[in-house]
Amino acid sequence: MNELETGLVGILTTLMLTVAGMALLLYLIPLRLWIAAWASGAYVGLLTLIGMRLRRVPPDTVVTARISAVKAGLTIPLNDLEAHYLAGGNVVNVVLAMISADKANIPMPFKRAAAIDLAGRDVLGAVKMSVLPKVIETPRIAAVAKDGIQLHAICRVTVRTNLDRLVGGAGEETVLARVGEGIVSTIGSAETHKNVLENPDHISKHVLAKGLDAGTAFEILSIDIADIDVGENIGAKLQIDQADADKQIAQARAEQRRAMAVALEQEMRAKVVEAEAEVPKAMAEAFRQGNLGIMDYYRMKNVQADTSMRDAIAGTGEEPPTGPTQKEHR
Repeated sequence: MNELETGLVGILTTLMLTVAGMALLLYLIPLRLWIAAWASGAYVGLLTLIGMRLRRVPPDTVVTARISAVKAGLTIPLNDLEAHYLAGGNVVNVVLAMISADKANIPMPFKRAAAIDLAGRDVLGAVKMSVLPKVIETPRIAAVAKDGIQLHAICRVTVRTNLDRLVGGAGEETVLARVGEGIVSTIGSAETHKNVLENPDHISKHVLAKGLDAGTAFEILSIDIADIDVGENIGAKLQIDQADADKQIAQARAEQRRAMAVALEQEMRAKVVEAEAEVPKAMAEAFRQGNLGIMDYYRMKNVQADTSMRDAIAGTGEEPPTGPTQKEHR
């Protein structure tokens, strides 16, 4: 029994090692993928597949991309595909972009496609946009003509990818900003808003002639005015604001002059009061020198009383003096 048990344990151990070895061998050597590559004419050696496994490169991704390229008539070295994957690129996307470009008669070597992909661009989407242009709609743009009337315009810009400038070129936001700037400049140079409404195509032609796609990753094919509306009368509004500002300035200056006049009046009143304070002194001096008699003094007081009475009757509100009069003296 001991010999039988020992034999069974040995058989089971050998069987388990054999299964583990076969599993490891099938993992290192993907026979299904090797047969598919050989059958499609994109032969890949077994040692190459094992090397991919050891370098942590998925053979399915690289070999499938190579099979697609070979079937499309493209010759792409396997080492280039593997190097592009190790650099962090999308191998399948690059191969599909090259196939699309080849079918559209667009020159697209592997180095250019790989550079575009590694630059963070969607190389497949760029090729598709190069074949089928894309329409970009601008937000509502406000501009003012020379007559002061504001216009609101919406444009549709048809662009296609410029593969030569895709790496390092500006994006859609730059194109939209330049188009908006060109529309504002063109409308602002129009004599009246009616000229713009009558000939909106002049705007698109003038903006398109400026070469706004310079330095961008796109080529502008056309600029079309989708909608244009009349806004506010900015010129009249500015004139009203200027008139209000002038009015406030004039009121401030008038208030300043009034304050100066009031101050001058108060100053003159103070001088009058100061002068009146000197009158009793002068009268006393006149009495001492005999230049003013008592009757002259009372006649002067009577004249002052009569003047105060007339002022009170006229409504000036001044109280008549309470000093003695000539009649009281008598």
